[in-house]
Amino acid sequence: MSESPSHRHPEKRNRPDNPIQRKPKWIRVKAPTSATYHEVRKLMRGLNLTTVCEEAACPNIGECWSKKHATMMIMGDTCTRACAFCNVTTGQPKPLDPLEPTNVALAVGSLGLNHVVITSVDRDDLGDGGAAHFAEVVTCIRAAAPGTTIEILTPDFKDKPGAVEHFTAVAPDVFNHNLETVPRLYPSIRPGARYFTSLALLAEVKQRIPGIFTKSGLMVGLGETREEVLQVMDDMRAAQVDFLTIGQYLQPTAKHAAIDRFVTPDEFEEYAGFARGKGFLLAASSPLTRSSYHAGEDFAKLRAARLAQLSSAAE
Repeated sequence: MSESPSHRHPEKRNRPDNPIQRKPKWIRVKAPTSATYHEVRKLMRGLNLTTVCEEAACPNIGECWSKKHATMMIMGDTCTRACAFCNVTTGQPKPLDPLEPTNVALAVGSLGLNHVVITSVDRDDLGDGGAAHFAEVVTCIRAAAPGTTIEILTPDFKDKPGAVEHFTAVAPDVFNHNLETVPRLYPSIRPGARYFTSLALLAEVKQRIPGIFTKSGLMVGLGETREEVLQVMDDMRAAQVDFLTIGQYLQPTAKHAAIDRFVTPDEFEEYAGFARGKGFLLAASSPLTRSSYHAGEDFAKLRAARLAQLSSAAE
């Protein structure tokens, strides 16, 4: 029998019910039906792999899997934190699977990916937060699919000194860590995290690996103000973040944080304009934007934007 939301999220059981609001027409998506979608699902099951596409109930799963784009979630399907926005199971994780790096590399090769996104649950139970395991996954993909560019979407590694050092040798093409929301909302939305810890992580990665692309994302519709979003953009640019993603928060269950409002497409376009004006190499801002949505295409745009920037500076 499948688990109920309260069993999957024990820390969320005592939260009050927040009725799920009807989505506006610009957010509704069709259920996945393509043969390729089922092919990708079968491959992930066969290799005992987890995807954030499924665990986080991403609305874009049908489109992405139909294009053989999947974001793989390593280190298990159970998170040590209980963020109010997240649909991933909370609890005590299992030990790391030593075969996982090899299996992820096999999946990347089988799908013939040009670009892959690797993310994970938070693993506060591990001494390094799982940084070494992340690095091993990158190493295995590089060996099995040397032509594939690699993007990692990591936890914050809070209270895990030295975690970033694991990434300097393997140097993924993109390092992504999401700030998720504005600092005022951290106590209620992201209680296990600290805003300035996340900012410091992004800044340290850029300092240690100067040529890397760094990326971060925000959800809107949680009660933030426009001024707060613009301040977060400034903070990201101070940390030299290259790429900003902004998407609509969608409430997974009645036990999760309520949606304050649905941000309109025009407002998302306005945010994108502000981001470009503040100097981000790239900004993706729309109701359905997610961290890894169109990641391969966006990576190509990032490289082109950097080349244009370097060319302009040389003139």
